[in-house]
Amino acid sequence: MKRILTFMCLCATLYLTSCGPKKEENEEGFKFSVTSPLRKDTLVIKDYVCQIRAIQHIELRALERGYLQSIFVDEGKLVKQGQMMFQIMPMMYKAELQKAEAEAKFAEIEYLNTKQLADSNVVSINELALAKAKFDKAKAEVSLAQVHLGFTEIRAPFDGIMDRFQVRLGSLVAEGDLLTTMSDNSKMWVYFNVPEAEYLNFRMNEKKDSLMKVNLLMANNVLFENPGVVQTIEADFNNETGNIAFRATFPNPKRLLRHGETGNVQMTVQLKNALIIPQKATFEVLEKKYVFVVDKDKVVQQREINIEAEMPDLYIIKGGVAENEKIILEGIRKVKDKDKIAEFEYLDPKVVIPHLKVYVE
Repeated sequence: MKRILTFMCLCATLYLTSCGPKKEENEEGFKFSVTSPLRKDTLVIKDYVCQIRAIQHIELRALERGYLQSIFVDEGKLVKQGQMMFQIMPMMYKAELQKAEAEAKFAEIEYLNTKQLADSNVVSINELALAKAKFDKAKAEVSLAQVHLGFTEIRAPFDGIMDRFQVRLGSLVAEGDLLTTMSDNSKMWVYFNVPEAEYLNFRMNEKKDSLMKVNLLMANNVLFENPGVVQTIEADFNNETGNIAFRATFPNPKRLLRHGETGNVQMTVQLKNALIIPQKATFEVLEKKYVFVVDKDKVVQQREINIEAEMPDLYIIKGGVAENEKIILEGIRKVKDKDKIAEFEYLDPKVVIPHLKVYVE
């Protein structure tokens, strides 16, 4: 038994001895790829959460009291300017108009008779003026009755899309009751908030007599086919958020966009002397971004970086790594902080960056 135990210990020792050098050899044999940040002027696309609004979005309310007699349109349908939409029962207002017309006719006859008498010096000029005033008042009452009768017909004030009905056929509506809402979405106003620093960069680089073009990424992550232009900037900053509201106008000929949608405005921003690194050279720990910096003694140091902007496959950084420092590009999973690497290949960032997705001026 003693011989067997001695033999087993000897085998285990030989196995462990043979495995150790092989692992060390694999680690030392790996060749790391190293590069440096690249400083260049570049254009980045920044996303801003936005709210999409129709250029006209109004409430349609009843102007007279009465029963809703007819509905000539349907929810969600496109209506033309002047098209009849609702009819409030007009009988009472027609009767008021007939009464006003009859009183106006009576006042006209009285005025004409008084005028004949005044021409014959039978009545005074003051009495003629009083008859004329009564006649004018009666004509005004006719006009007012016509207006009230016209209020029983609700017509489309512009071309637009109907929203949900708030009343149903036969409902008794009071003056001011909401019937529905209506949107003109031939063009859309898109509002988004821009931080103060980016606003200043925008205004300083703004070209005279030109409008900045922006794109709209819809909620389904599809780019809207028509670009928009920034036409208006709000007057004041929001002191709580430090942002200012921009408004871009987008043509909407196919009426795809509707009032109340959300999305992201994509605005191209120019960055001067931007410091660019590949995303693949970074890793994340507790929601913070890091890179491995290789010093002159080939010792790896973990360094936190500050991200200024993000592009496909690239980061624009504003701190953490200097332009002339070396960072590990390939092999970041094979090292840890304070490790020393035996061999690496330095790749010129001017060669590395162009093979990644970026627009560099």
